[in-house]
Amino acid sequence: MGRRVSRRESNALAFVFMAAVAVLVVAPKAADLAERHAAVLACAGVCVLAVGVLGAALAVRHRRRLRAREDARVLVALRQNSLSPAEFEQALAALCRRDGCTEVRVVGGSGDLGADVIARAPDGRRIVLQAKRYRSDRRVGSQDVQRFGGTAHTIHAADVAAVVTTARAFTAQATAYAARAGILLMPAKALAAWESQTGPTPWN
Repeated sequence: MGRRVSRRESNALAFVFMAAVAVLVVAPKAADLAERHAAVLACAGVCVLAVGVLGAALAVRHRRRLRAREDARVLVALRQNSLSPAEFEQALAALCRRDGCTEVRVVGGSGDLGADVIARAPDGRRIVLQAKRYRSDRRVGSQDVQRFGGTAHTIHAADVAAVVTTARAFTAQATAYAARAGILLMPAKALAAWESQTGPTPWN
């Protein structure tokens, strides 16, 4: 006597039989439908693609609007001298974007090796900025500039390296080192001129 077929095996066989019937019956009809309505299906595909492209474009436009709104906010705060150190970095990035730079990135933070903002100038040169959000009555010392000088060109491959600060000035030692190392120093007065577009940008 043969082995009795279990309920699970019986159900499996029934499922296989139904699937086979579906393939034999439905597949030809589906192929025929696709052949007869190829133009409709193609049009539907184009519409789906167009919706996807439009959605991506709207998402990019929305992100740009949000970034423009945030740039406007931090630039107002920069004029009012009411920025945190992190917001100061964002403000410098906003100035770079406003004045035609591309590939603008805020990279400041742990392990930044001295770079806070990296961008590409309108003429293609690589810009590396270090942001020093200090009190207006302070001076930026030579140690700050030297630490940046050790990485700006060798690590970050800067064509234009600049230390930008809200402090009123740099010490004489810092100025002397910057001149030897090819680093631009931009104190508060020069920063204000850049922001108001009455003075040069770091890359000009």
